[in-house]
Amino acid sequence: MTYPSRGPVRAVRRGKVLEVTLDRPKANAIDLATSRIMGEVFKAFRDDAKLRVALLTATGEKFFCPGWDLKAAAAGDAVDGDYGVGGFGGLQELPDLNKPVVCAVNGICCGGGLELALSADIILAAEHATFALPEIRSGTVADAASIKLPKRIPYHIAMEMLLTGRWLDAAEAHRWGFVNRVVPANELLKEARAMARLIADGPPLVMAAIKEIVREAEAMKFQDALNRVTRRQFRTVDALYGSEDLLEGFRAFAEKRDPKWKGK
Repeated sequence: MTYPSRGPVRAVRRGKVLEVTLDRPKANAIDLATSRIMGEVFKAFRDDAKLRVALLTATGEKFFCPGWDLKAAAAGDAVDGDYGVGGFGGLQELPDLNKPVVCAVNGICCGGGLELALSADIILAAEHATFALPEIRSGTVADAASIKLPKRIPYHIAMEMLLTGRWLDAAEAHRWGFVNRVVPANELLKEARAMARLIADGPPLVMAAIKEIVREAEAMKFQDALNRVTRRQFRTVDALYGSEDLLEGFRAFAEKRDPKWKGK
């Protein structure tokens, strides 16, 4: 796939990192067409052996993403339409995404935009970023957030956000644990890129195994999940345990040098 360099979604390869930028002025809201493009971009990222990490951000200083484009919906863009291969925003329903995603939240992050951010593995936020799930005020449900958020932060805080739609600033989001780090706005992209590069330099087979184990174990009992790991019943774990990279890690440790990961 040739990654889009213009339009509502831009994707740029930076070494082993794919930087994906949502660019739909004025608010970076997502309509059906944009969601489908995002799905194709993240699907291509998933399947591209040369890419290790995705970095998701948005243009501007005021909005990261408010979620669904209500103006498009009012014009006939069906809320229950075809969002594309990865579901809304291309991430939260993309199957077998065993690569890490870093999200840099540069402003208002609410509704489906917050659900999109929660689909990432690491979230960095600008100091002025704000977060909310205001769906309750428009008589609808934040479906993905209703599933995810009570598992990520204290139950009562999650329920307050869902039931009242109240806003959190970046500092409070960090305090409750769904933001990894809060940084000055002018340092956000620099910090996010540094985080993405740090992860991208790690062992890709191990990261794939971590992603699959965490995802699949969420709905399993601890012992059942552990048994699947030790019996190599996860595809990524089986690939890791039979890999050259596993031996390379052992050798590098014994030889007191940096490992050279090949992803095989």
